[in-house]
Amino acid sequence: MSEVMTEPVAEHDMLRQTVRDMFAKRYDREYVRECDREHRAPTEAFAELGRLGYLGVNIDPAYGGGGGDTKAAAVLLEELGYGFLDLAFWVFRAIGHGGHAIQSHGTDEQKQRFLPAIADGRLSVCFALTEPDSGSDAAAITTSASGTDAGYRVNGGKIFCSGFKVSDYVLTVARSSTGERKHEGITLLLVPTDSAGLTARPLDTLGHWPLGTTVLHFDDVEVPAENRLGPQDRGWPVLMDVLEFERLCLSAARAGAARAALDDALAYAKQRQQFGQPIGKYQAVSHKLAEMQLLVDISRMLVNRYAGLLDTGDNTIRDAAELKLYVSEAYKSVADMGLQILGGYGYTMEYDLQRHLRDSRLGTIGAGTSEIQRNIIAKTMGL
Repeated sequence: MSEVMTEPVAEHDMLRQTVRDMFAKRYDREYVRECDREHRAPTEAFAELGRLGYLGVNIDPAYGGGGGDTKAAAVLLEELGYGFLDLAFWVFRAIGHGGHAIQSHGTDEQKQRFLPAIADGRLSVCFALTEPDSGSDAAAITTSASGTDAGYRVNGGKIFCSGFKVSDYVLTVARSSTGERKHEGITLLLVPTDSAGLTARPLDTLGHWPLGTTVLHFDDVEVPAENRLGPQDRGWPVLMDVLEFERLCLSAARAGAARAALDDALAYAKQRQQFGQPIGKYQAVSHKLAEMQLLVDISRMLVNRYAGLLDTGDNTIRDAAELKLYVSEAYKSVADMGLQILGGYGYTMEYDLQRHLRDSRLGTIGAGTSEIQRNIIAKTMGL
């Protein structure tokens, strides 16, 4: 895709090249495969990003960050997604559920306490929203946060909390009271992952093995009042802001991963010979690759557009739904077509298209299913 589509600036170009060099020199394809195969988090790469200052890409310099705009965060996550999607997802949780959430909604004390440690990689945050009986209907959560003299006592269960094993805090969405409407009485709490009464059970999943996902159980977990993020009982707008930024982060990373899947399939189609010529010369293959290129290019344009809307405050819920829907479906399609181009080799664990296919399936389910995104879009159309 031409760089005109991504409206490059010098800082973004330098960021992009730094990440590319990091993967080329130290965290190559074999490193990624090893982490995936061993279900091992890429701690070395994450630590290096902290040392380089990139985990504070969107954090105010007053708190040790780089002060970059939302597009800078998107560029970082796209390049990380190209090299290693689970690393990108770990970084997105740090800069999204951590950096963005606290910088946008935290107190001055919370910013001083958390942001410098997030910026240099000493502290990471994950997110707990979904419950066994409330997924798409986020306002139906039942995990409770009862008031105490010192803060809150949390009880209940969460599921699909990804990245818990590498996190120091879990940004937990809980119900602190019951209002006339379901979205009233919501409070967000930063809960230390080593809290007494908080237990985690890993889940076996189809993909995203390095970070993994967990079931959480809160049994009288005590959380100090100073760890509440945003107002008590009125945390719904905070949650919506966190989710909108999350959709950008996830989409940027998946756009990068889709680009990597395309590049793998294209390289294979150029070198694989059948009937005296590269298979890419056959229309059945070349048209697939052209379609994959289109999906990747539009995904990157949508990411760039939405990042700009977030920076100007002109974003809408429809913009977020369109972005999440398109990029998730695009990555899944690119991975599927790429594996088909590789044929039998694509079905083996020796090639990376199988990992892309496994990881891409989460995109149309997690953080709002494709069906829910279509419902949102339709509602904005008056349907």
